[in-house]
Amino acid sequence: MEGKSRPPATVGEAIHRMDAYVALGLIGQQEVAQALGLNVTDLTCLGHVLGAGEEPLSAGDLAERVNLTTGAVTGVLNRLERAGYAHRAPDPADRRRVRVVADPDAAARVVALYQPFYARLEEVFARYTPEETAVIADWFTHAAEAARAHLHSLRGRAL
Repeated sequence: MEGKSRPPATVGEAIHRMDAYVALGLIGQQEVAQALGLNVTDLTCLGHVLGAGEEPLSAGDLAERVNLTTGAVTGVLNRLERAGYAHRAPDPADRRRVRVVADPDAAARVVALYQPFYARLEEVFARYTPEETAVIADWFTHAAEAARAHLHSLRGRAL
């Protein structure tokens, strides 16, 4: 596949387009959360639990990934358990810790809601060469690092 010629864009234009995409993503997250009977924070945490796959996250790992206190994650886990989306399981290596495990039926419900969107994204990625897709993936990795650093700096100061 040969790369397609694309119109030039400035960094400012790219950031503006990213902002529009992120705004749509936030609305989408709210819609999915509502459809699942969750709030957005709980859905975000559930997404990390599902993403961990065969290596369940500890509650502390989850707190770190979503930038919440361990106390706040306890509340999230209580709600996810009550709603039947996840449960705590003892850590086989350290019985003082718990791991968060997704309910398979709940995971299937979440996947069913996201799959049509992911199929559309696959169509978008089909427009790009493997090399271009690698650049996009690399950009997302570094943009996420920048977002984490910015979030950390925001949480470190009084607003």
